[in-house]
Amino acid sequence: ISYEQPGVSIIVPAYNEEVNAVSSMANLLNCTYPHFNIIFVDDGSKDNTFQKIKEAFQHHKEVKLFTKPNGGKASALNFGIQQTNAEFVVCIDADTKLKPDAVEQLMQHFFLKRNDKESRIVGAVAGNVKVGNEVNMITRWQSIEYTTSQNFERKAFSVINAITVVPGAIGAFRKEAVDKAGGFTIDTLAEDCDLTMRILKAGFIVTEEPKAIALTEAPETIKQFMKQRFRWTFGVLQTFWKNRVMFFSTSCKGLGWIALPDMLLFKYIIPFFTPFADLFMLIGLLTGNAQKIGFYYLVFMFVDACIALLAFSFENEKIYKLVWLIPQRLVYRWLMIIVLFKSFKRAIKGELQSWGVLKRTGNVKIG
Repeated sequence: ISYEQPGVSIIVPAYNEEVNAVSSMANLLNCTYPHFNIIFVDDGSKDNTFQKIKEAFQHHKEVKLFTKPNGGKASALNFGIQQTNAEFVVCIDADTKLKPDAVEQLMQHFFLKRNDKESRIVGAVAGNVKVGNEVNMITRWQSIEYTTSQNFERKAFSVINAITVVPGAIGAFRKEAVDKAGGFTIDTLAEDCDLTMRILKAGFIVTEEPKAIALTEAPETIKQFMKQRFRWTFGVLQTFWKNRVMFFSTSCKGLGWIALPDMLLFKYIIPFFTPFADLFMLIGLLTGNAQKIGFYYLVFMFVDACIALLAFSFENEKIYKLVWLIPQRLVYRWLMIIVLFKSFKRAIKGELQSWGVLKRTGNVKIG
């Protein structure tokens, strides 16, 4: 990489992460980027997270350790960013392990020459999040989803500067962009989505780097999965409502005309009617139309499989994993309906939710 390599601070917020924190921090020290430090922020953990981190890293020159009263993930990220003079920051989750060259891959985008008529500069770069603990069926399904939905969608939206989420697991930011956007806020559960949208609104480019790989610990039980997805779904719903003024806005066309309508249609409206579609299909099968319905269903599954295959080929994923695609599609949509109803109920009641804790196992393996 030939660009000038400025200092970068890697911000690691943590709350009750004693299972993963030490190994994740040790992994970060393998970073190949030449000018970096790590800022660890314990957000008032109730377990031994900070004690374990302090014992392991208090004398390491590249690590700065802080603890603060609990205020949520956004406040921990803001606190960490305030502790550095670096022009760029990389924010990751405390359960995440990065490939050694991930920071290098992210940073090159801030210095690429662009033929942009408005001379906009890159404000943020999304990394590529993969499941690092494929230990059972639910984690294998999530691995498929990360590749075929989240990462594939982000790749497409980067072309029109309409990425709506630089993921909390791995994202690089120009501090100037974060400052102009107002920093991370505490009024939604999707602080990463909210900040990304505000960086777009501030006139910056948000792009992605598929080679900047982060391995995250996905929930290993249905209960933990549902808890995580409710936080995500409710948080994105909050963020959509907060930024609704941008809907069909001409000042940020990619966000206003494509990303936000896509979010409303495919994340909230269409999934809401999924049970009715399944019901009509069942009625059709019971009323003698099995052959016709079966044909259309096979066509749908074929197209779905082709898209998944394309997504897997882009990321050099092992094709045999797609054997779990059909059961994943069948079960996932019913789980997400429950999450969606719960999110709508919470939104109507006007209730809030903390960033919460998922039970960690420490099963992330970095190959």
